[in-house]
Amino acid sequence: MGVVVEINRQYTLELEAAPERVPQIRRIVAAHLRYWNLESLIHPVGLGVCELLGNVYRHAEDKRCTLELRWTGRRLTAAVLDRDPRLPVLGGGEPLAAPGRGLTMVASLSDSWGTHATADGKVVWFTLRVESPAREPLTALPPLRALSAERRVPVAAIA
Repeated sequence: MGVVVEINRQYTLELEAAPERVPQIRRIVAAHLRYWNLESLIHPVGLGVCELLGNVYRHAEDKRCTLELRWTGRRLTAAVLDRDPRLPVLGGGEPLAAPGRGLTMVASLSDSWGTHATADGKVVWFTLRVESPAREPLTALPPLRALSAERRVPVAAIA
C-alpha cells in the first residue's frame, strides 16, 4: 500500500456573479484543475460552480461573491460564499428543465454538498473524492551530444 501524501492547494477568486462571466469562470476553473492534474474533474466541477454562481445571480441582491477551490490530495471542494443570508433549498423549487437546475444537479454530480450561514451571508459547497493522480516515474534519457562535438564532424562525413 502506497503512502498518501496530504497536500493543500487552494484558489480563491472574488467576483460579481453575472451570466456573461460564466465562460471566463469556467476557463479559470479548468485551468486550475489542469494545473493540479485533475482534468477528469473539469466538467463536473465547472457545471457545479456555474450553478452555484447562477444561484447567486438569480437569488441574491448583492451579486458579489467569492469562489474557492481547495484540493487536499483526496478531496476537491468548490465553495461559493455570498452576502445573502437565505439558505438554499435542494431543488430550489425550479424544474430541472429550467435554466437554473438547482442544487439537485449539484447533489447528483458531487459526493457531498452543503450550505451553512456565515457572519455576513452563507457558503454553499460541494465535494468530489479524487486521489492524487499517478505520475509516471521519470526515465533517464541518454545525454545529447554537445553542440561543440557536432561542429567538429566534417560536413563531408555527415553526407
